[in-house]
Amino acid sequence: MSRLSVSAYRSIAILLALVLAAALGACGIDQSTSGTPTPTHAEVQSQSTTAPTTTAPRQSAAKPGEARGSAVTLAFGGDVHFEGVIRGRLTTNPETTFGPIASVLHRADLAMVNLETAITTRGTAQGKSFTFRAPASAFRALKAAGVDVATMANNHGMDYGQVGLEDSIDAADEADFPVVGIGRDADQAFRPFRVTINGQRIAIIGATQVLDDSLAAAWTAGDGKPGLASAYQVDRLLEAVRSARQVADTVIVNLHWGKELAHCPIDRQRELAPKLVKAGADVVIGSHAHVLLGGGYLGPAYVDYGLGNFVFYTSGGEAAQSGVLTLTVRGRAVTKSSWTPAVISGGIPIPVNGSAADRAVASWNDLRGCTGLAAEPSVSDS
Repeated sequence: MSRLSVSAYRSIAILLALVLAAALGACGIDQSTSGTPTPTHAEVQSQSTTAPTTTAPRQSAAKPGEARGSAVTLAFGGDVHFEGVIRGRLTTNPETTFGPIASVLHRADLAMVNLETAITTRGTAQGKSFTFRAPASAFRALKAAGVDVATMANNHGMDYGQVGLEDSIDAADEADFPVVGIGRDADQAFRPFRVTINGQRIAIIGATQVLDDSLAAAWTAGDGKPGLASAYQVDRLLEAVRSARQVADTVIVNLHWGKELAHCPIDRQRELAPKLVKAGADVVIGSHAHVLLGGGYLGPAYVDYGLGNFVFYTSGGEAAQSGVLTLTVRGRAVTKSSWTPAVISGGIPIPVNGSAADRAVASWNDLRGCTGLAAEPSVSDS
């Protein structure tokens, strides 16, 4: 082997030794700065979620009244119970309890009513003039009629006390039927029902502004306390609307409010409605008066102050005027509204046709006159 070759090999050996020493030194540095172990995969993921990415930005939040995405049809009926002759229909065949109005509800993508009764066979009737209750087969009747969700936040939701309320919640769970406005605590009572239809996220909240003075404290849901979502807890209701707004394309509030047998909204209704709209509600639906009230637009949102009786006993007259409100929504825009008039006979609403229907629709439109609502939406530029 030549001197040049030996020299070359010595040079290579020295170089390898230096590289090895550097590598060992680097290992020593990693260990000495310990106190901070190598991040796990989960930690790396967590860190990376806060780093800028090259993915497309999320779509900005829709503005009030802005139409986005596919259309969804929503059908609303008023007060429902199962007393008197209606109980006979329920006992005979829950599947046909609602009669011919069911076909109107079935045509919508989602249908909702105000369930004005406790669902229980137990409990003690509360100290009030009228108390309503029905067996769990009521939920079979609602499903068969095409009803998808009901609010139970009303002045009959706890007619049979805490026992009746617990039974109502259990029966709804057993039937896999969504109810809003009641709960084992306030969080559950104010929690919205959420569903996605045609790609649109719908959130529905229920609350009541009608509570007997002597029962209001006992019936109002609280922290760790079963009861109803009270619309007198305005801040909590508005916060529920704002929270729903963050996760939904369309937010609906169904309220029990107003004055019995009064066709025009009272001050409490007209004060609360704009607050709900400002908080993010796109649709506000009312019940309780047992007569029809007007509906229309409050800025970009649609408000109906009262849908009257639906499946409910009545002696006739104005309390027998009924129907289904159908709204078409696209995100935050209510693009269409229609009224299918009916007259209650034997406790169930029978749709009317021909010239009688034309007159009924005209009368329903006239009810808007004392509401301060408009026939068309308006959207502020601000």
